[in-house]
Amino acid sequence: MQFDVTIFPKDLNSAGDVARAVEAYGFSGLWTAETSHNPFLPLTHAAFATRRISLGTGIAVAFPRSPMVMANTAWDLAEQSQGRFILGLGTQVKAHITKRFSSEWSAPVPRLREYIESLRAIWNAWQNGVPLRYMGESYRFTLMTPFFSPDPMPYSEIPIYIAGVNDGLCRLAGEMCQGFHVHPFHTVRYLKELIIPNIEAGASKTGRQRHDVKLTCAIFVVTGKNAEELQNNSVMVKSQIAFYASTPSYASVLAMHGWGDLGERLGKMIRENRWGEMWQEISDEMLHEIAVVGTTEELAHKVKERYSGLLDRVGYYFPFIPGETDKQELWKQAAKIFQ
Repeated sequence: MQFDVTIFPKDLNSAGDVARAVEAYGFSGLWTAETSHNPFLPLTHAAFATRRISLGTGIAVAFPRSPMVMANTAWDLAEQSQGRFILGLGTQVKAHITKRFSSEWSAPVPRLREYIESLRAIWNAWQNGVPLRYMGESYRFTLMTPFFSPDPMPYSEIPIYIAGVNDGLCRLAGEMCQGFHVHPFHTVRYLKELIIPNIEAGASKTGRQRHDVKLTCAIFVVTGKNAEELQNNSVMVKSQIAFYASTPSYASVLAMHGWGDLGERLGKMIRENRWGEMWQEISDEMLHEIAVVGTTEELAHKVKERYSGLLDRVGYYFPFIPGETDKQELWKQAAKIFQ
């Protein structure tokens, strides 16, 4: 099991220094996310500053970007990092795609399938000089001239990870991807009974095995040096869990555990603007099902114990910030346990 971290550099010029710190700790990889900043730009700095760690997006939103634009970006990062780049893609939800990005929305699983097929058709054209011809329902590519085609390179087999919660995207990952970003809003039971079986089902369609798909997750954790810090941290994590539990996209996790009415209650609280009270709806039992709870010294051991044989790459949901003195021991323990 490998240990990765996620970074959110507010100053793009600091991304290289942060990446060097990640590598110095001995971690396996570094992820960026598409939140308030572009997920790709920090990775150009990280690729230049490091030599060993993998560098990936966890995730970049696919549908607002043409596959051709995405293919170019991924190709350049793969070449710059000498094959260490991982393209992590997500679908987002309809409201964000249509209202935030002003882009087209359609059924996400078949559209993402075509997106990935398009990427690989484009990369194949660049690497092997074959005519570009991809004809799908959502994407069609039939033109590529030498002027716009980058030179072949040794790192053209760019790994693609996709993110998801429900069975359709799990099967798609099993069938045609190198990895799957498990959402932090999950339980071990959900992993065992829905995510992994559907990845195996997808993999079997193309003669692959479960372990051909690397499962990775930035896990919800509750931690601290003492009982008081653990309690304070649990309120914050319960608030995060409550937010996701209020969203219909994650209803299948609630339903599996008999928590189905919780989503409706939390949705009502949001409509009433009662955000500050939502954490109180998350029981300690639910917290322990979704998050790993442990002191600073215990946490890495508990994460490894819980997810051994289930996840291939793990990390913590909060970002890696080299200067945060209160988390230095956490990072040291993670580096020690996940050698």
